[in-house]
Amino acid sequence: MSGHSKWHNIKNAKEKSDAQRGKIFTKIGREIAVAVKTGGADPEVNNKLKDIISKAKQNNMPNDTIMRSIKKASGELGNINYEECSYEGYGVGGSAVIVKCLTDNKNRTAGDVRHAFDKFGGSLGALGCVQFMFDKKGVLVLEKKDLNEDDVLLMALEAEAEDVKDEGDVFEILTAPENLNQVKDQLEKNGLTFISAEVEYIPQNYVSLEEKRLDTFLKMVDKLEESDDVQEVIHNVDC
Repeated sequence: MSGHSKWHNIKNAKEKSDAQRGKIFTKIGREIAVAVKTGGADPEVNNKLKDIISKAKQNNMPNDTIMRSIKKASGELGNINYEECSYEGYGVGGSAVIVKCLTDNKNRTAGDVRHAFDKFGGSLGALGCVQFMFDKKGVLVLEKKDLNEDDVLLMALEAEAEDVKDEGDVFEILTAPENLNQVKDQLEKNGLTFISAEVEYIPQNYVSLEEKRLDTFLKMVDKLEESDDVQEVIHNVDC
């Protein structure tokens, strides 16, 4: 996996065990809850919710589970309020890590995150200690199918995107974060359909770790992702 590409996470999730998929559904359910709270329960007017529903379907989340999450968030089935919080720190080899969370108990979440860093040779730092090593970008992921890269690049630039990257079986279209929805809407009018469209942190440079350290680092990431409170682990390790 790379330090930022969510497409690979989405793709790999389809092959995971039922227990792992259950955790993914829990995390997406929390994202739905926050999106509904901030923008309403109608995906036609709430772009963030629309994008999360798309991600849920890519992860094979059943429609009735998606609808139940929306109803719960809108108060129809009772609800829990989740808060967004972030943690930053260093893994082995000076690797930079950002942990994005949604939680109903910040003390529990902070303890779980700190434990994962400490257990695998990392150190939790202050907010902002590594974020400057990443660029914040809008990222639209598009399956290649029979699309030509030059045609996609031309359409993307005309829609005021910044760049197009070939990531194997998908194209990633990069935009300024504030232009994400505008670019997405324009490209959809041109007939493109996206796997995902989200604001992401992209490493400015990648860190290479030798095998033993890489194994330790990946164990730390796995430990962090075990927590239902952790939505995403962003890092700059080339792996």
